[in-house]
Amino acid sequence: MRRKTRSVYCRDIGIGSEHRITVQSMTNTDTRDVKATVHQINKLKEAGCDIVRIAVLDIEAAKAVKKIKELTDMPLVADIHYDYRLAIQSVKNGIDKLRINPGNIGSKEKTIEVIKACKDRNIPIRIGVNSGSVKKEFLEKYGGVNVSSLVESALEHVSILEKNNFYDTVVAVKSSDVNLCVNAYREIAKRTDYPLHLGVTEAGTIYKGTIKSAIGIGSLLIDGIGDTIRVSLTGDPIEEVKAGKEILRSIGILNDRVKIVSCPTCGRTQIDMVPMAMLVEERLKRLKKPIKVAVMGCSVNGPGEAREADYGLAGGKGEGLIFKKGEIIKKVKEEYLVEELIKTIKEHEGVNI
Repeated sequence: MRRKTRSVYCRDIGIGSEHRITVQSMTNTDTRDVKATVHQINKLKEAGCDIVRIAVLDIEAAKAVKKIKELTDMPLVADIHYDYRLAIQSVKNGIDKLRINPGNIGSKEKTIEVIKACKDRNIPIRIGVNSGSVKKEFLEKYGGVNVSSLVESALEHVSILEKNNFYDTVVAVKSSDVNLCVNAYREIAKRTDYPLHLGVTEAGTIYKGTIKSAIGIGSLLIDGIGDTIRVSLTGDPIEEVKAGKEILRSIGILNDRVKIVSCPTCGRTQIDMVPMAMLVEERLKRLKKPIKVAVMGCSVNGPGEAREADYGLAGGKGEGLIFKKGEIIKKVKEEYLVEELIKTIKEHEGVNI
């Protein structure tokens, strides 16, 4: 059961338990290069990204926000550290959301100015605490970076906003350590009803980072915790979106594409199954149908093991079976198995693949 939260809006995208879980990413372009930044934002949109964050390092980047907003309709978040003027300039130039830590952008008076600017324009704020930005006071109090220091640091930032009657807040408590990350989110989920932005920070390169993120983010989503996610990878941000969407699909939160199931092969496998599975995945990757397709290596157990699949193939010696809902519908030679499977899906689903 999903954790109950408030609702926060990043322009027209709702974040919270009453809304779908969104996938975010961040550009790695120089924000001052408007053309390159807009190009990447649009590529992220094509990949299925819901919200895009951009780094605002200086006033020139903050001013570029206005031009960027004129050239894309994607909801944008300004990522800002230390300088309250960058936050105010970004808000004035039409940013849809801020990512700041209220305690580190200047004096109390400067923080209040940022809060007022956001309140005047209904701009939400995401508090983002990670293991590298825990306040020294909490590191000393709790003996280093741990669940307590992460959570207390985040809650201190929350209290600054609440004391100024600001509640359009999203919270993140990230770490590159999966166990610490998961436990910190579980703890803060008990202590506040603000929406949570999930992520394993600095997860690594595409292969290892995706695995770490899937474990961390997936564990929390299965617990019902989390309202928007970012998979942080060293690489093309498009890969972050692909991984994020696949995490949601893997645990049944997102059901927008074909789900492929395939056996790992064993000594009973008598067909060249690995390239078959890869070919089926490639042929069906753009089919926006919530169906399950199985590629099984054994004609004895295949249809039974994949009984819940809508369609599938199971190999034998030089031949194989095409089945639908666990029922065998035809036997064909090995070299025609993939084409017959695709043909069967096209006929029964009325699609052109």
